Amino acid sequence: MSAGLKLPKFSVGVGDRFAHQAKAQLKACVMAEEAGVEVVPVWNKSNREHTIIGSEPSTTRAAADAAVKELRWTKPYFVDADHINLKTVERFLAPSDFFTLDVAEMIGKPADAADVAAFVGRHPELVGTVTIPDIAEPFKTDAAFVTGVANKFLAAVQDAGRIYRFLVEKKGEGKFVPEVSMDETDLPQTPVELLIILAAIADEKIPIQTIAPKFTGRFNKGVDYVGDVAQFAKEFNEDLATIAFAVKTYGLPENLKLSVHSGSDKFSIYAAIHEAVKRFDAGVHLKTAGTTWLEELIGLAEAGGDGLALAKDVYAEAFAHREELCGPYATVIDIDPAKLPAPEEVQGWSSEQFTSALRHDQSNAAYNASLRQLLHVGFKIAAKMGDRYIKALEANEDVVAKNVTLNLFERHIKPVFLGL
Repeated sequence: MSAGLKLPKFSVGVGDRFAHQAKAQLKACVMAEEAGVEVVPVWNKSNREHTIIGSEPSTTRAAADAAVKELRWTKPYFVDADHINLKTVERFLAPSDFFTLDVAEMIGKPADAADVAAFVGRHPELVGTVTIPDIAEPFKTDAAFVTGVANKFLAAVQDAGRIYRFLVEKKGEGKFVPEVSMDETDLPQTPVELLIILAAIADEKIPIQTIAPKFTGRFNKGVDYVGDVAQFAKEFNEDLATIAFAVKTYGLPENLKLSVHSGSDKFSIYAAIHEAVKRFDAGVHLKTAGTTWLEELIGLAEAGGDGLALAKDVYAEAFAHREELCGPYATVIDIDPAKLPAPEEVQGWSSEQFTSALRHDQSNAAYNASLRQLLHVGFKIAAKMGDRYIKALEANEDVVAKNVTLNLFERHIKPVFLGL
């Protein structure tokens, strides 16, 4: 498949809701390089987030370019049109060079019966005994099984093909990095299902460089992984083995790697990711989107005075509008309303009480995962504050930036990419 823009082995997806932390985020990548590993940034902000905040994708590009210039970053970097489809892609065409093709709506919708039959006919190697190197047991399949998997995923892959070809027409071949997101489905894909999906992607001639499958467990916004870590580790290793096999079998790009969506703050699986990546000498893309916005709030609260007052106001408004804020994210949050402190109580908190409740430090008894998740989805409140919020960020830039950088480097980059 065609050469062109290439995503390096290790990359970190960094969200920057208000386009003020690109330099602080990039500094974490500089620190990674100083520690001996190249981790390149991919700035991502979805169409939904742009719509909520009232921003344009061009602001994400401008912030990224300015940070790169200021820190004299000479390695690659990317701006991701995050979770786009044909309806939403237009505004991302000029500023983006990484496109996450979101085909969630099409997963489970049956493809044309003739297309499914043709796919099964084209791939006799998927029927019978399927042996994937580095996976202990071979998989036993039959034509009915492959047909069933194709019925679930083929229409979605065809949709990804349509989006990809539109992008080629508008941007040119090799001028962007394509990712396919398959994580928004009911059950984790087995290795053989992933192999079938990758075969279909190769048939569509999409030179994907990263794929986001669904894993076991809960990947809730901004809090730790909830699930069986040993089972996750098994799935992650098997997915890496499947990708390596699919690259050889179907001629997919050699740098194709796994993407862990909603990967921010999933501390309990980071060691498993690091070990698996080391074992296979594979790449990985870790998406850490919303954790930066929470570090902004932590920085403001830590600054005290007007910053702390603003953080408390954000909480009070988020508490008052929690149903409206949580609705769009219902599948990726688990908030216990009984654990949300009353806004009147929070108004009396010191800086330390606020930051202890919000900062993701599970060794601190005051840490409150329900409060953290509510504030994670509460960035709309800060967006409505407009100038008040932006001016507070600018007035407290040093303390906010320090929190953003250290969070990204110490809690994310070190355990995943350095194994520390």
